[in-house]
Amino acid sequence: MTVHINPLSDLEPNEPANDAEPEALTPDTRRPAQRRTAGALLFAGPMIFLLAEFIAAAAWTDPPYSYTYHFISDLGVHGPSTLFGQYMYSPLAWVMNTGFFLFGIAILAGVAALRGLPGRHRWAALVPATLLAAGGVLLGLFPGSGEAMNDGTGDFHALGALAGFIGANVLAIVLGSMHRRVGLSPRLGRTLVAVGVIGLVSMVAYFADVISGANVLVGLVERGAVHPFLLGLTCAGVAIWRGWSRPSATG
Repeated sequence: MTVHINPLSDLEPNEPANDAEPEALTPDTRRPAQRRTAGALLFAGPMIFLLAEFIAAAAWTDPPYSYTYHFISDLGVHGPSTLFGQYMYSPLAWVMNTGFFLFGIAILAGVAALRGLPGRHRWAALVPATLLAAGGVLLGLFPGSGEAMNDGTGDFHALGALAGFIGANVLAIVLGSMHRRVGLSPRLGRTLVAVGVIGLVSMVAYFADVISGANVLVGLVERGAVHPFLLGLTCAGVAIWRGWSRPSATG
Protein backbone atom coordinates (compact mmCIF):
# COMPACT_ATOMS: atom_id res chain seq x y z
CA MET A 1 0.00 0.00 0.00
CA THR A 2 1.28 3.42 -0.93
CA VAL A 3 0.97 6.21 1.62
CA HIS A 4 0.40 9.59 0.03
CA ILE A 5 2.35 12.44 1.63
CA ASN A 6 0.82 15.26 -0.36
CA PRO A 7 -0.03 17.31 2.75
CA LEU A 8 3.60 17.13 3.83
CA SER A 9 4.92 17.95 0.38
CA ASP A 10 2.64 20.94 0.23
CA LEU A 11 4.34 22.22 3.34
CA GLU A 12 7.83 21.55 1.98
CA PRO A 13 9.42 24.26 -0.21
CA ASN A 14 11.37 21.64 -2.18
CA GLU A 15 8.50 19.75 -3.80
CA PRO A 16 10.07 17.55 -6.54
CA ALA A 17 7.74 18.69 -9.30
CA ASN A 18 8.75 22.31 -8.73
CA ASP A 19 12.38 21.90 -7.68
CA ALA A 20 13.94 23.63 -10.68
CA GLU A 21 11.63 26.59 -10.80
CA PRO A 22 11.88 27.85 -7.18
CA GLU A 23 15.66 27.37 -7.13
CA ALA A 24 15.99 29.38 -10.33
CA LEU A 25 13.67 32.13 -9.23
CA THR A 26 14.76 32.63 -5.62
CA PRO A 27 17.95 34.65 -6.28
CA ASP A 28 16.44 36.44 -9.28
CA THR A 29 13.43 37.68 -7.37
CA ARG A 30 15.80 39.52 -5.05
CA ARG A 31 18.37 40.85 -7.47
CA PRO A 32 15.94 42.63 -9.79
CA ALA A 33 14.41 44.37 -6.77
CA GLN A 34 17.83 45.72 -5.85
CA ARG A 35 18.49 46.77 -9.43
CA ARG A 36 15.14 48.49 -9.69
CA THR A 37 15.93 50.39 -6.50
CA ALA A 38 19.28 51.50 -7.95
CA GLY A 39 17.69 52.47 -11.26
CA ALA A 40 14.88 54.38 -9.56
CA LEU A 41 17.33 56.37 -7.42
CA LEU A 42 19.61 57.15 -10.36
CA PHE A 43 16.54 58.40 -12.22
CA ALA A 44 15.16 60.32 -9.23
CA GLY A 45 18.35 62.29 -8.52
CA PRO A 46 18.48 64.17 -11.85
CA MET A 47 14.69 64.62 -11.82
CA ILE A 48 14.87 66.25 -8.38
CA PHE A 49 17.45 68.72 -9.68
CA LEU A 50 15.67 69.52 -12.94
CA LEU A 51 12.26 69.88 -11.28
CA ALA A 52 13.63 72.14 -8.54
CA GLU A 53 15.41 74.23 -11.17
CA PHE A 54 12.24 74.56 -13.26
CA ILE A 55 10.02 75.51 -10.30
CA ALA A 56 12.47 78.04 -8.89
CA ALA A 57 13.10 79.59 -12.32
CA ALA A 58 9.36 79.84 -13.05
CA ALA A 59 8.83 81.78 -9.81
CA TRP A 60 11.58 84.28 -10.70
CA THR A 61 9.62 86.78 -12.78
CA ASP A 62 10.88 90.28 -11.98
CA PRO A 63 12.92 90.39 -14.15
CA PRO A 64 12.48 86.90 -15.63
CA TYR A 65 15.17 84.33 -14.93
CA SER A 66 17.38 83.52 -17.92
CA TYR A 67 18.78 80.02 -18.47
CA THR A 68 21.52 81.43 -20.67
CA TYR A 69 22.52 84.46 -18.59
CA HIS A 70 22.03 83.57 -14.92
CA PHE A 71 24.04 81.11 -12.88
CA ILE A 72 22.23 77.99 -11.72
CA SER A 73 23.16 78.87 -8.14
CA ASP A 74 21.30 82.19 -8.45
CA LEU A 75 18.09 80.19 -8.06
CA GLY A 76 19.16 79.31 -4.52
CA VAL A 77 19.61 82.96 -3.45
CA HIS A 78 16.46 84.58 -2.12
CA GLY A 79 18.02 88.02 -2.23
CA PRO A 80 17.87 90.64 -3.32
CA SER A 81 21.62 90.35 -3.83
CA THR A 82 24.22 91.03 -6.49
CA LEU A 83 27.25 88.99 -7.50
CA PHE A 84 29.43 89.04 -10.63
CA GLY A 85 27.18 91.75 -11.99
CA GLN A 86 24.07 89.60 -11.69
CA TYR A 87 21.01 90.67 -9.73
CA MET A 88 19.61 87.75 -7.73
CA TYR A 89 16.09 87.49 -6.39
CA SER A 90 14.68 83.95 -6.23
CA PRO A 91 11.33 83.83 -4.38
CA LEU A 92 11.49 80.01 -4.15
CA ALA A 93 15.17 79.75 -3.29
CA TRP A 94 14.39 77.05 -0.73
CA VAL A 95 13.11 74.79 -3.52
CA MET A 96 16.39 75.00 -5.43
CA ASN A 97 18.46 74.55 -2.28
CA THR A 98 16.41 71.50 -1.33
CA GLY A 99 17.02 70.15 -4.82
CA PHE A 100 20.76 70.75 -4.48
CA PHE A 101 20.77 68.96 -1.14
CA LEU A 102 18.76 65.90 -2.20
CA PHE A 103 19.78 65.15 -5.77
CA GLY A 104 23.36 64.13 -5.04
CA ILE A 105 22.32 62.05 -2.05
CA ALA A 106 19.79 60.19 -4.21
CA ILE A 107 22.46 59.50 -6.84
CA LEU A 108 24.93 58.29 -4.21
CA ALA A 109 22.27 55.96 -2.79
CA GLY A 110 21.59 54.68 -6.31
CA VAL A 111 25.25 53.95 -6.95
CA ALA A 112 25.55 52.24 -3.57
CA ALA A 113 22.57 50.05 -4.46
CA LEU A 114 24.17 48.83 -7.69
CA ARG A 115 25.32 45.22 -7.81
CA GLY A 116 27.94 43.71 -10.06
CA LEU A 117 30.63 46.16 -8.98
CA PRO A 118 33.09 44.20 -6.85
CA GLY A 119 36.16 45.62 -5.17
CA ARG A 120 37.89 48.45 -6.97
CA HIS A 121 35.06 48.81 -9.49
CA ARG A 122 32.66 49.61 -6.69
CA TRP A 123 34.98 52.17 -5.15
CA ALA A 124 35.62 53.71 -8.57
CA ALA A 125 31.91 54.54 -8.72
CA LEU A 126 31.37 55.38 -5.05
CA VAL A 127 34.17 57.94 -4.79
CA PRO A 128 32.88 60.37 -7.47
CA ALA A 129 29.29 59.74 -6.33
CA THR A 130 30.27 60.72 -2.79
CA LEU A 131 32.05 63.80 -4.11
CA LEU A 132 28.89 64.74 -6.01
CA ALA A 133 26.67 64.22 -2.97
CA ALA A 134 28.98 66.30 -0.75
CA GLY A 135 29.01 69.05 -3.36
CA GLY A 136 25.22 69.10 -3.53
CA VAL A 137 24.94 69.36 0.25
CA LEU A 138 27.37 72.31 0.32
CA LEU A 139 25.46 74.05 -2.48
CA GLY A 140 22.19 73.63 -0.62
CA LEU A 141 23.50 74.77 2.75
CA PHE A 142 25.59 77.73 1.53
CA PRO A 143 23.82 79.75 -1.21
CA GLY A 144 26.13 81.73 -3.46
CA SER A 145 25.00 85.27 -2.70
CA GLY A 146 27.07 88.44 -2.71
CA GLU A 147 26.83 88.51 1.07
CA ALA A 148 28.17 84.95 1.23
CA MET A 149 31.25 85.99 -0.70
CA ASN A 150 31.86 88.75 1.84
CA ASP A 151 31.36 86.67 5.00
CA GLY A 152 33.41 83.70 3.81
CA THR A 153 30.64 81.12 3.41
CA GLY A 154 30.83 81.65 -0.33
CA ASP A 155 34.01 79.55 -0.28
CA PHE A 156 31.95 76.54 0.77
CA HIS A 157 29.54 77.20 -2.07
CA ALA A 158 32.38 77.41 -4.58
CA LEU A 159 33.89 74.20 -3.19
CA GLY A 160 30.50 72.50 -3.51
CA ALA A 161 30.15 73.60 -7.13
CA LEU A 162 33.63 72.29 -8.00
CA ALA A 163 32.97 68.99 -6.23
CA GLY A 164 29.63 68.64 -7.98
CA PHE A 165 31.04 69.36 -11.45
CA ILE A 166 33.92 66.94 -11.09
CA GLY A 167 32.07 64.22 -9.20
CA ALA A 168 29.11 64.15 -11.57
CA ASN A 169 31.06 63.99 -14.80
CA VAL A 170 33.69 61.56 -13.56
CA LEU A 171 30.85 59.34 -12.34
CA ALA A 172 29.31 59.41 -15.82
CA ILE A 173 32.62 58.34 -17.36
CA VAL A 174 33.11 55.58 -14.79
CA LEU A 175 29.61 54.14 -15.19
CA GLY A 176 29.91 54.34 -18.95
CA SER A 177 33.23 52.53 -18.87
CA MET A 178 31.73 49.77 -16.71
CA HIS A 179 28.47 49.57 -18.64
CA ARG A 180 28.40 45.78 -18.82
CA ARG A 181 28.82 45.43 -15.07
CA VAL A 182 25.92 47.77 -14.28
CA GLY A 183 23.59 46.47 -16.97
CA LEU A 184 23.85 49.18 -19.62
CA SER A 185 24.11 48.75 -23.37
CA PRO A 186 27.42 49.58 -25.09
CA ARG A 187 25.72 52.50 -26.83
CA LEU A 188 24.50 54.00 -23.57
CA GLY A 189 27.91 53.35 -22.05
CA ARG A 190 29.58 55.35 -24.82
CA THR A 191 26.97 58.08 -24.36
CA LEU A 192 27.74 58.38 -20.66
CA VAL A 193 31.46 58.64 -21.36
CA ALA A 194 30.74 61.33 -23.95
CA VAL A 195 28.52 63.41 -21.66
CA GLY A 196 31.15 63.15 -18.93
CA VAL A 197 33.83 64.48 -21.24
CA ILE A 198 31.52 67.23 -22.49
CA GLY A 199 30.76 68.16 -18.90
CA LEU A 200 34.41 68.42 -17.89
CA VAL A 201 35.27 70.51 -20.95
CA SER A 202 32.28 72.76 -20.25
CA MET A 203 33.40 73.09 -16.63
CA VAL A 204 36.79 74.41 -17.75
CA ALA A 205 35.08 76.80 -20.19
CA TYR A 206 32.72 77.94 -17.43
CA PHE A 207 35.49 78.77 -14.97
CA ALA A 208 37.42 80.55 -17.73
CA ASP A 209 34.30 82.58 -18.54
CA VAL A 210 33.78 83.58 -14.90
CA ILE A 211 37.42 84.26 -14.01
CA SER A 212 38.01 86.35 -17.13
CA GLY A 213 34.97 88.46 -16.31
CA ALA A 214 33.57 87.95 -19.81
CA ASN A 215 30.40 86.20 -18.58
CA VAL A 216 29.44 85.32 -22.15
CA LEU A 217 26.35 83.10 -22.00
CA VAL A 218 27.67 81.98 -18.64
CA GLY A 219 24.40 80.30 -17.65
CA LEU A 220 24.38 78.24 -20.83
CA VAL A 221 28.04 77.27 -20.48
CA GLU A 222 27.49 76.25 -16.86
CA ARG A 223 24.56 74.08 -17.88
CA GLY A 224 26.85 72.39 -20.38
CA ALA A 225 28.75 71.08 -17.36
CA VAL A 226 25.59 69.89 -15.61
CA HIS A 227 22.66 69.07 -17.87
CA PRO A 228 24.32 66.49 -20.15
CA PHE A 229 25.21 64.47 -17.05
CA LEU A 230 21.68 64.79 -15.66
CA LEU A 231 20.09 63.62 -18.90
CA GLY A 232 22.61 60.80 -19.36
CA LEU A 233 22.12 59.51 -15.83
CA THR A 234 18.35 59.71 -16.23
CA CYS A 235 18.60 57.38 -19.24
CA ALA A 236 20.95 55.09 -17.32
CA GLY A 237 18.53 54.90 -14.40
CA VAL A 238 15.67 53.92 -16.70
CA ALA A 239 17.83 51.33 -18.49
CA ILE A 240 18.99 49.75 -15.22
CA TRP A 241 15.45 49.64 -13.85
CA ARG A 242 13.99 48.10 -16.98
CA GLY A 243 16.84 45.80 -17.85
CA TRP A 244 17.32 44.26 -14.45
CA SER A 245 13.59 43.87 -13.84
CA ARG A 246 13.59 40.95 -16.29
CA PRO A 247 14.36 37.56 -14.71
CA SER A 248 16.34 36.54 -17.81
CA ALA A 249 18.70 39.52 -17.64
CA THR A 250 22.35 38.79 -17.13
CA GLY A 251 25.23 41.05 -16.31
